[in-house]
Amino acid sequence: MRAQHGIDYIEFTVKNMEESKTFFREAIGWDFNDYGPEYAGIKGEDREQGGLCVGAPKTGGALVILYSNDLEASFERVKGAGAEIVKEIFSFPGGRRFQFKDPNGYEFGIWAEASSD
Repeated sequence: MRAQHGIDYIEFTVKNMEESKTFFREAIGWDFNDYGPEYAGIKGEDREQGGLCVGAPKTGGALVILYSNDLEASFERVKGAGAEIVKEIFSFPGGRRFQFKDPNGYEFGIWAEASSD
């Protein structure tokens, strides 16, 4: 059952489909359902949760924040995939996160809960 008014699907326009899919596979482990050269669905655990479509990126919108069980490993993976790090890892009440831009200029954040050490 889907949550009433919960975010159900998110779609990004990308300049280059193959470059974008490669980046997201390497940076955060996403996999895709291909629907031709101009659209790819982002696979979720039980259904698609978003998509990439070829077009002019519309950067500067909402900040998409992903969750990580290991923030440092996520940071290294994203950096290794060639992302521009916009904000290094920082703390906030209840957790830590960093922010990066993908090859299309979209900004993302990845966060983790504060450790209980």
